[in-house]
Amino acid sequence: MNRSLKIGLALIVALLLALGVVVGCSSPAQGPGIDKLAPDFQLPTLDGKVISLRDFRGRPVLLNFWASWCGPCRFEMPFLENVYRARSGEGLVVLAVNLQESPERVREFVERMGISFPVLLASSPEVPLAYNIRSLPTTFFIDKNGIIRDIKIGAFPNEMELARRLSKIMP
Repeated sequence: MNRSLKIGLALIVALLLALGVVVGCSSPAQGPGIDKLAPDFQLPTLDGKVISLRDFRGRPVLLNFWASWCGPCRFEMPFLENVYRARSGEGLVVLAVNLQESPERVREFVERMGISFPVLLASSPEVPLAYNIRSLPTTFFIDKNGIIRDIKIGAFPNEMELARRLSKIMP
């Protein structure tokens, strides 16, 4: 696939996500839900290491889908970073899946925001489609057995709301 076609496809997917529409997903029931197994995936980090969700079985996972152009995503990033720093010693894994942006743009954002948790790159729509991502940000709270215990669509208004939801997967 040539570069301009890839860019065009990425822009179309980003536009559909921004409008709250995902091609092929006509109802929320088609995506994973609460008390269901989280779909596994393999995605690269900014440094090229490939991470699989199943690598973190046995640990609670906060899985956040975001983009740097998304204002609410930018708003909640400091909350995610603070929770990661406070709770990673207790086993919490925070994974942020960036949608459709270049590694350079994502790297600049991560450095500017001081993000220290793993940031994954979803350069194609397979993983967002598997999770039925209709708007950004969207966060999944996955317990140590890989079961989704909560889903938050939209930004966290504060750290208290994030901590409240986190209690569903943390001891």
